[in-house]
Amino acid sequence: MPTTIPSGFSHLKTNLEITGLQKSTVSTRQNNVRDAVANGFDVLEDFLSGSYASSTMISPLKENDIDIFVVISPHYYDKYTPASLLDRLRTVLMRTYPKTPKISRNGQAVTITFTDFKVDVVPSFYREGGGFLIPNSISGTWIATDPRVHNSHLTQSNKWHNGDLIPIIKIIKGWNRCINNVFTGFYLELLVKNVLANVTITNFPSGVRFVFDKGREKVKYTIEDPAGFGDQVGGLNGISVSDAVSRFQTDYNRSYKAERYASQGQLALAYGEWRKIFPRYFPAYGS
Repeated sequence: MPTTIPSGFSHLKTNLEITGLQKSTVSTRQNNVRDAVANGFDVLEDFLSGSYASSTMISPLKENDIDIFVVISPHYYDKYTPASLLDRLRTVLMRTYPKTPKISRNGQAVTITFTDFKVDVVPSFYREGGGFLIPNSISGTWIATDPRVHNSHLTQSNKWHNGDLIPIIKIIKGWNRCINNVFTGFYLELLVKNVLANVTITNFPSGVRFVFDKGREKVKYTIEDPAGFGDQVGGLNGISVSDAVSRFQTDYNRSYKAERYASQGQLALAYGEWRKIFPRYFPAYGS
């Protein structure tokens, strides 16, 4: 029965977690998808990327995409355009999953929509000089990226923060889900990591409030992709910059008010403010 701020945030973090059974389902499913790709392509290696690989995925599982990065033989590079490569991948996957509700091509991947979650399969080639090339079927070009660098940077930062960075990233992603995912998940990961760089996280409430505070300015701009290829990562999903700033401002005000109530011993009121920020995840006082 949470009646303290630490216990409230402990419940919040628990409510954001994918369950053990769900992790087992993901593990089995993604291995089967890898096998399906290997039945139609010469695969050099494959690995998980995205939020599942970086341990920043949040519940519910059904609202997530599991990203599988597949490196294929270079002899396909001259044979296919970005769009036709994705079309070929879709055809290969449909052989194994003919009754799956939906298998579709998007900009850079083929998405398999299962009943319980989605899987994004990203075909790629090794890039001369390092990293990988992935297709952009919209522009008809190849994009340089390196998800392993992304994960490495996040792992190092989380270690510097004694393991407290990833929980705050997940909390902020939970907030984003409560406001209809108006920001992209990868952008928020980078924003939180950059905001908290060289900042000591003393506790989760103040850390979250600090992100809302500094995010009011940071969200006005794109963020450099840590893969190091000069790309910029944007984060707005159909909203204006002023609206993005307003989202951070509103919940900075609420988090500031929550901390003030807590300092005055008015814990029920503090809980009320945190629940306004995280209505799907933060517990009710004393429940």
